[in-house]
Amino acid sequence: MDPGPEDALTVRPIGLVRTGARTRIEAPRQPGAGSNLEGEIELYPGHNFEHALQDLEGWDFIWVLFWFHHNSRWRPKVLPPRSSTGRKGVFATRAPYRPNPIGLSALRLERIDGLVLHVRGVDMLDGTPVLDIKPYVPYTDAHPAARSGWLEESARVRDAAGTPADPVRRHEVVFSATAAEQARWIESRTGLPMQARITAVLSMGPEPHPYRRIRREELGYRLALKEWRVHFRIEGEAVLVDTISSGYRAAQLAADGDETIAAHRIFRQIFRS
Repeated sequence: MDPGPEDALTVRPIGLVRTGARTRIEAPRQPGAGSNLEGEIELYPGHNFEHALQDLEGWDFIWVLFWFHHNSRWRPKVLPPRSSTGRKGVFATRAPYRPNPIGLSALRLERIDGLVLHVRGVDMLDGTPVLDIKPYVPYTDAHPAARSGWLEESARVRDAAGTPADPVRRHEVVFSATAAEQARWIESRTGLPMQARITAVLSMGPEPHPYRRIRREELGYRLALKEWRVHFRIEGEAVLVDTISSGYRAAQLAADGDETIAAHRIFRQIFRS
C-alpha cells in the first residue's frame, strides 16, 4: 500500500553544508544569484561515503537535495520575490515553505577532498542537512525550450531563439567610492561578503519588496542587509549605491554589547554614518 499523508518516512542526512551564509538574508534566493559564492559539503564519516563519491569528480555540476532546517511550517500560497502578479501556489515555486521542506539546487563541483565536496553557487545556509547528491546530466536534465509558467506571465521574456530567459532583467549595480570603502571595511571586520550580497539582491530588481527588505526613503531607497542599511538610487537601468550605514540606534551603540555592536560602533566613528 502506498504511504498515506500520516505515514512517516525515515530520512537521514548524509552530511552538512558549510558556507558563510548563516541567516536567510545572507543566502541567495537561487543558485544562479549566488554563482560566485563558494561552500563545502561535508559528508559524515563511517558510512562508506568515500566509496559513494568515486567517479563523481568527472561531472561539472551536481544536484544537491537538502532540508530547509529553519522552516517549521508550510504555506499553501507564497509571494515569490520574482512575482509581479501576486501570490502563487507553493508547488509552483521554489519557496522553502513546503509540506516536506526539501530543497534542490544544482551546484558547480570544483573538487573533492576526501569526504569534502568543494562547490560553487551555494544558496543554502551554513549547517543545512544534505539528504542526497546526484550528478547533473545535461542531455536529460536541461530542457531550455520548456515553458516557465507564471514567470513568463509576469515578464514574457524570451531570447532571440525563442527560448525562455530569465524574466527579471539584470540591473547594473554601481558603488560610489564611499560605499565601496565602507563595504570593504565591513567585509574585513565581519566576514560578510557585503558587495557580493548587495549586488546579488539589487541586480535582480531594486523596487521595494518584502522578501528583499527594500523600502523607499526620502531621497531614494534603502536595503536592509542583516544589521546594515544600504542607501541607493535608481538612474535608468543602473542602481547607484551611495552609502552604507548601521541599522542600530545611537542608544544601542552607546550601550555595552557583543562584537557585532562593537563593529557598528567603530564603523560609525570611522565613517560618521
